[in-house]
Amino acid sequence: MKPIIALFAFILMIALIGAHGLGFAAMLQVAYGAICAMALLISATFFWLWHERATPLALGMSLSWAGTGLTIGWWWLMRVLNDPAWGMEAALLFVFLSLLICGAVVHFAVIQGSFGLRGISFMWPVVGAFTMSICVLLIF
Repeated sequence: MKPIIALFAFILMIALIGAHGLGFAAMLQVAYGAICAMALLISATFFWLWHERATPLALGMSLSWAGTGLTIGWWWLMRVLNDPAWGMEAALLFVFLSLLICGAVVHFAVIQGSFGLRGISFMWPVVGAFTMSICVLLIF
């Protein structure tokens, strides 16, 4: 655990130094671009693991990381392009978000077996997440 905490502290220190030197907005752009690339590489690795039948969670991980990488990459591209009006209304963003949500649902489906559950009980966290999101939207 100590090496992970040290790694986190080092990355945070580099981010803060970068924000001080380049500016907060520029350093966020660097971070979003880097995490987009890393997420897509991780997705490809998990897809390969799924293909090799190494773990049942690999497909869910691949979908989740692909959706995350593409969604963050979309946000990153929109910032690089100075937030064009067409960017937030593009249906393509729903493709990326759907990959991410699909990966999460697959995770819940695999994880439910660890709790000895069967059927579609894994959908409760999914329904709960969407309900929470809708409630926040309606409140604010």
